[in-house]
Amino acid sequence: MRVMTTTSERAEWARHAEASISAAGLRAGGARKAVVDLLARQDCCLSAQEIRDALAAEPGATPGMASVYRALDTLTDLHLVHRVDLGGQVAKFEPAHPGGDHHHHAVCRECGAVVPIEDDDVEAALHAMADRLAFEVEGHDITLRGRCARCAR
Repeated sequence: MRVMTTTSERAEWARHAEASISAAGLRAGGARKAVVDLLARQDCCLSAQEIRDALAAEPGATPGMASVYRALDTLTDLHLVHRVDLGGQVAKFEPAHPGGDHHHHAVCRECGAVVPIEDDDVEAALHAMADRLAFEVEGHDITLRGRCARCAR
């Protein structure tokens, strides 16, 4: 399991997203392109509000919240973005790597910090468990909840 960490991997995801949008007969311009471009620069998940705020901080026109939500709905429907539900918090979104690579999350219950988790041993254990159960896994999410190092002090 590896997340997109290099500039070339992120650019690959953005190209894949644009090609998938085009193949679906949709325009890639406007808010949808702005959301794709922003997500391609992220290490982890963002809420719709965080996406809109980040776009507002950039030069140029800022899409409204409704446009950001529509873009995220479309990207999710096209399996280009994962919707990450972190408990009682607002849903967050992150790129879905074309090869299926992904990561999990640790969420601080005090400050709300979200930390990406990558662990090949956990992935191997999940696949081994699925094999023992003769279960075809279509997806999985792991979220650790607790307190980050700063809040635990």
